Amino acid sequence: MAGAEFCGISKRVIGCAIEVHKMLGPGLLESTYQQCLAHELRLNDINFELEKPLPVVYKGIKLDCGYRIDLLIENELVVELKSVEFVKPVHESQILSYMKLAEIKHGLLINFNVKYLKEGLKSFIM
Repeated sequence: MAGAEFCGISKRVIGCAIEVHKMLGPGLLESTYQQCLAHELRLNDINFELEKPLPVVYKGIKLDCGYRIDLLIENELVVELKSVEFVKPVHESQILSYMKLAEIKHGLLINFNVKYLKEGLKSFIM
C-alpha cells in the first residue's frame, strides 16, 4: 500500500534525507545522494547496509541477478533512491518487488530531484 504513515525508523531516515536535500538541492546524480545519505545515517547512528545484494529465489535456488537494495536500514526498511523528473509506476513496482524478495514489510521511495523533498517521498507497507 502506498502512502502509509511514516513512523519509527522511517522518520529518522526521512530527517536524514531532508538534511541531505537541504544541503545539496535537486539536480545531482542518484549516486551522490546515496553516498551523502549514507554519511548522514552514520552521523545519526542509524545502522544500514549500502547496495545490499538481493538474490532471487526461484524454485529453491538462490540466483544472483544483480539486484541491489540502495539502502537496507536496520534490517527493517528498504530505501530506494531516485533522482528523476517524475517517479513512474515502474519505480514503485521496483521497490515493492525488492520488499517482497527481501521479506521486508516497509519501504521508502525517495526522489531527490524535487524542489521540496516531501514531494519526493512515498512510503510502502506490505
